[in-house]
Amino acid sequence: QVQLAESGGGLVKVGGSLRLSCAASGSNVGINIMAWYRQSPGKQSELVAAITRDGVPVYTDSVKGRFIISRDNAKNTVTLQMSDLKPEDTAVYYCYVDKFGTTYWGRGTQVTASS
Repeated sequence: QVQLAESGGGLVKVGGSLRLSCAASGSNVGINIMAWYRQSPGKQSELVAAITRDGVPVYTDSVKGRFIISRDNAKNTVTLQMSDLKPEDTAVYYCYVDKFGTTYWGRGTQVTASS
């Protein structure tokens, strides 16, 4: 069983920045994909960014050039650095981990970008 602890959400002005972090409990053996998803009211959950164990990132088009995902395999952490936040980035952000083919989710952290 993997427990995911998220931190870093909050309220920020449009154009501002936030940094989300997620720490996974236990050993890093078998952890492949680490990712961030988000869901806003009335919308489906969407993949924001993901990163492989080797550090290869992928991003949804709407955040390319603004968000950076990174991970530290030794510390079992994944981080999402968000810049130039827009109102449409407002959502609950969820940490996601794939370990030996089993998926785990964090409880979510609210990100609100408001003018």
